[in-house]
Amino acid sequence: MRQINRNSISFIGSVFLLMLTFSAMSQEKDFVKIFDGKTLQGWKGDLIHWKVENGTIIGEVTPQNQLKNNTFLIWAGGKVGDFELKLQYKISKGGNSGIQYRSEEVPGVPFGLKGYQADIDGNNEYTGLNYEERGRGFIAKRGEKVVVDSLGKPDLLSTLGTSEELAKNIRKDDWNEYHLVVKGNHMQYYINGVLMSDATDNDPVNRKMTGLLGLQAHVTTEMRVEFKNIRLKQGLDYALKSRANAHSTIASRIGFNSSPSKLKL
Repeated sequence: MRQINRNSISFIGSVFLLMLTFSAMSQEKDFVKIFDGKTLQGWKGDLIHWKVENGTIIGEVTPQNQLKNNTFLIWAGGKVGDFELKLQYKISKGGNSGIQYRSEEVPGVPFGLKGYQADIDGNNEYTGLNYEERGRGFIAKRGEKVVVDSLGKPDLLSTLGTSEELAKNIRKDDWNEYHLVVKGNHMQYYINGVLMSDATDNDPVNRKMTGLLGLQAHVTTEMRVEFKNIRLKQGLDYALKSRANAHSTIASRIGFNSSPSKLKL
């Protein structure tokens, strides 16, 4: 029987690791970090309940610092439309939080938002479901593939697994990775690489195609949620506008008066 040379094994291993590296890089292509790991620069919120420690954003409610309304740390980089978001989170037992997107501010409620939410809770009862804050409520529960009809009624198309089975992929009181894929009226939530809910919103009155992005601290007696490694990839329209703005800025600095529409993108 022919023996495999150790050098060949080493070479094959190196090639395999290189392929894994390129695969990871391609998956992160066009993602931009929107949290610097040190400060809340680029975000706005109630600093009584939000802070940065050890490279993580922390949302905290204590018996001494209670909330009257759910509060949000809002990304100040503009509205999101079609996008993908990846982040890592950890939440205390009994905690309640979420990732808010395509949302709008609530008049009279400081740092309040209403709109779509990717839910998070410490007991993993709701984590992974699609919820509309201050709106229609549950859109797609964990394990559901749903289409919301033109009258706003969610219709179950199929299941992705039972809620209990999917919850086994979510670590309690430890770090998990949330991945939101939002394109047009189609929304998918993945946790640790597993699809948790899938919703298509055909309600022309209540659905939102663009809006604010934020992180939630929920009204409760006591909780702590942590976020880190927050990366955002925006859709084609946003990318083209950003490039046009960049070309316009460069042109103005070097003395051209050409409008962005006349510059080659």
